[in-house]
Amino acid sequence: MLDGPVRVIDGDTLEISGERVRLFGIDAPEHDQRCTDAAGRPWACGTRATEALRDLVQGRAVRCSGEEQDRYGRLVARCTVAGRDLGAEMVRDGMAFAYRRYSLDYVAEEGRAKAARRGIWAGAAENPAAVRAGARPVQAAPKDCAIKGNISSRGRIYHLPDDRSYARTRINTATGERWFCTEAEARAAGWRHAGD
Repeated sequence: MLDGPVRVIDGDTLEISGERVRLFGIDAPEHDQRCTDAAGRPWACGTRATEALRDLVQGRAVRCSGEEQDRYGRLVARCTVAGRDLGAEMVRDGMAFAYRRYSLDYVAEEGRAKAARRGIWAGAAENPAAVRAGARPVQAAPKDCAIKGNISSRGRIYHLPDDRSYARTRINTATGERWFCTEAEARAAGWRHAGD
């Protein structure tokens, strides 16, 4: 259980007592993401999602419970304010998507938000995962260094060119992922093979 001073980072991320917390089961628009309203006019849905979460927690005690960390080291948790689930509130208000890749818990709330055309559902919104994938800086392998050092929920793992998941693994050096020239180099740096 985590509680304490809260700072809103974006529409699905908080900082509580210095620890980053990713709200379980939702995916809010990226901070700079824009959506369109019913008339096709662009609006700053990412900024508005951040403001919506800030409005929900402002001056209130937030309690979070979770055990897993995401690949960025954030605690993935369900968080509540006065017994109200923040993830459910954000999806119900049309300020976040139900993150079906990890959970189906908020699909009903999303359906109600769509039917009422609230928030992102008033017009059109690109899925935040697609926005992130399009903006993600992927770097080519340095010459003769084709081993991919990936950070995932399983920790720091490396992939060899013949590994099953090699082709779909993307390396983002901005998040600490990297390339290795040899397996020995990867192991010496504290990474383990994906098959271990």
